[in-house]
Order: sequence, then structure tokens, then C-alpha cells
Amino acid sequence: GSDAGAHAVESHVSRAATPAARVFSREAWRLLATNLPRALADGGDLPARAAVQLGAAWAGLAIENSMLGAAHALANPLTASHGVVHGQAVGMMLPHVVRFNGVACGDRYAELLADIGIDSPPTAASDRLAGWLQDLLAAARLAPTLAALGIMAADSAALAANAATQWTGGFNPRPVSPADFAALYEAAR
Repeated sequence: GSDAGAHAVESHVSRAATPAARVFSREAWRLLATNLPRALADGGDLPARAAVQLGAAWAGLAIENSMLGAAHALANPLTASHGVVHGQAVGMMLPHVVRFNGVACGDRYAELLADIGIDSPPTAASDRLAGWLQDLLAAARLAPTLAALGIMAADSAALAANAATQWTGGFNPRPVSPADFAALYEAAR
């Protein structure tokens, strides 16, 4: 669910997003954002679980029509170098990327918030969405920081160098340099 939510968010703001991708990403987001908290609270809630599965499928269609962004570029090295489960890695990094991207796509983040009934001006949307995503991470009982996963600050330079080579970062709505990747890892520390 965490990875599917990241697919919906990142595909919506991707540099390569098409109108079709945004239809898929917004429908995926609506399904995931309204049903994943229910499924996490009650694993026996079959309608919520079915909606999460459908949301994940729509998010897959969205990424096929737009690609991803920096959260996935940051997550892949965590999985490769430290064995962090992909959903944990991308879910933990996404709020930091959303805050980073806010100056470039606050209007798109405001659309996602509006889709789940949260009004926000574009200038505040990245902080509001990032907070919502962090609350979801807590509801999923996933680690909120790199330190909670035992990943030391000394690893940031190598992780950032690896993240800078990930193709998904090239579709991020705001250009991301190796120094930016390092700062995003530090923000997640």
C-alpha cells in the first residue's frame, strides 16, 4: 500500500505525466488514501482491501503513462544496500520528497489533497500532504526514520551517489542533484 500510494503521488507530478496518467493517478490516490487507513486499522475489512488493490492497479497504469520520481530513486539504494523492504523505503522517503518538490508542483499536491477532502492553498500543500503521508506511515507501523532502521549518517554520501544514478529521479518535477539526494537522506535521518 505504501508503494502504491507513492506511485499515485509521484506519477501525478512527474515531468512526463500525461493527461491520461493524471486521471489514473488521481483515481488511484482517491482509492488508496481513503481505503488504506481502513485496511490498516482492520485487516478484515474486505471492501477496503479490495479498493486498495484496485488503487494499486490504477497507480500501475499511472506510472506506465508518466514514470516516477525522486522518492523511488532514494528508495532503491536503501533496498539494495541495506535490505530495506521497498514499501518501507519509499514510504519513508516520500514525505521528504513531497516537501522538496513543493515549490515546483504545489498546485498538483493541492489537487490530491482536494481529492480526499482537504482544502489547501498550493503554497501549503506540500507540507500538508507530507504530514498526511507521515501519519499514514505511522498507521502502517513502518519506521519513520533511517535511524530507526539502523542506517547511519556515514552511509548518506554513498546512498546519495547511488540515488543520483537511478533513472526515476530524472522524472522528478524539480531537478535533483547529488547534494539534494544527500540532503533528503539527512532529512529522513
